[in-house]
Amino acid sequence: MLVKADFLVFYLVWITMAQLLAQEEKENVALKDLLSKIDLDELMKKDEPPLIFPKTLEEFEYAFNEHGQLRHTTTGEPFIFNYKEDMHRWNQKRYEALGEIITQYVYELLEKDCKLRKEMLPVDATESEPKSFIYLSEDALTNQDKLLVLIHGSGVVRAGQWARRLIINEDLDSGTQIPFIKKAMQEGYGVIVLNPNENALEVDKVGDPSTDTWDEPAEKRERKEECEGKKKKDGYEKYRNPQKERETKRIPIRENSSPEEHTLYVWDHFISRSLAKNIFVVAHSFGGLSFVELMIQREDDVMSRVRAVAMTDSVHNLWHQEASRSIREWLKERCCNWVSSPEPLDTPVDSLLPDCRRRSAGTERHELTSWNSFKSIFRFFNEHLQAQMEEDRDEGKVEEQKEEQKEEQREELKEEQKEEEEDASTTVTTQKRAKHEDL
Repeated sequence: MLVKADFLVFYLVWITMAQLLAQEEKENVALKDLLSKIDLDELMKKDEPPLIFPKTLEEFEYAFNEHGQLRHTTTGEPFIFNYKEDMHRWNQKRYEALGEIITQYVYELLEKDCKLRKEMLPVDATESEPKSFIYLSEDALTNQDKLLVLIHGSGVVRAGQWARRLIINEDLDSGTQIPFIKKAMQEGYGVIVLNPNENALEVDKVGDPSTDTWDEPAEKRERKEECEGKKKKDGYEKYRNPQKERETKRIPIRENSSPEEHTLYVWDHFISRSLAKNIFVVAHSFGGLSFVELMIQREDDVMSRVRAVAMTDSVHNLWHQEASRSIREWLKERCCNWVSSPEPLDTPVDSLLPDCRRRSAGTERHELTSWNSFKSIFRFFNEHLQAQMEEDRDEGKVEEQKEEQKEEQREELKEEQKEEEEDASTTVTTQKRAKHEDL
């Protein structure tokens, strides 16, 4: 009897669970049916404000103070990312809109404060084709002594910037290349500022009639709609706010469609044509990789012109990039990479692979490595410049000695010629006397 009672209880529990599962499945089907009837795009647009943002710093109600810090013009507070709670994408778009304004602001500083001029690329560009540009000091190509070349990393940064995040959240000194430019000019360098992320022109994408799906088989169209519906639902769960943005396409800039291509182009058309005897390079993050690629493409030219390279948290890899042995040896002698590290500034840092020298930048923040290494980089350049001057002096002494030896040889040759001429003159005189006596 006890066994039958236990079996009866088990049977009742099983029946109850089956009914609950059936009810849950029924509710899920009803929920899915309800969601399929909701236009999630429209629902989410109601949650999210329009993606329309100010076009100037003044309209954003922000300005840079005397310390180069971005502050609200009314409250004096730093920039607030989470302007609207639970609207991450909208806040991100607002941040990006401010970033574009910051880019234009830095361009103005390069032109007005640093007195740099903009040079359009390609140099033979037509009116209609996409174009990029770099910045040069007035003496960049005519300075016969020193030239500084600045190459930033990848991402949204443009000419004159190391990190947009630092410009917005810290200050202009840490986030821009302006301190490097001003210091270089004070020490008599010409300056060239590269713009390796300006690779393409973005234009609105026009709908292509050939992509019309009405002729597709019904089954294929249904699968596509089902997939798109799932994406909408997933998007709603993740963001609450995916407004449709304008679709764009990228038109590559001729001979400048990648950071590596841009660096090579600027070398061929500007840096290599400068008169500077001593070229120095600062390359941050992906900029280091671009420089190594330049060396691979123009090895002899770069080695003969560049005196030293300062990298900051560079992401280059000499083996993956297949750099030659001579390049690896040159970098060991002429390059130093200031890397993110908890160690004090300039502390030697070991590398798993034999590469260029590595020193601590005194910070674990990747984007701060350039600014933290600022003074160390110029000391490093001065050391190599002094070494080059000593080498030139030694070569000059050798040349002087060679010239002195040549001069001595020329004097000896003149003496020999003079003696030969005197001997010849004496011989002629003797012959004349003998002939006269015979007569």
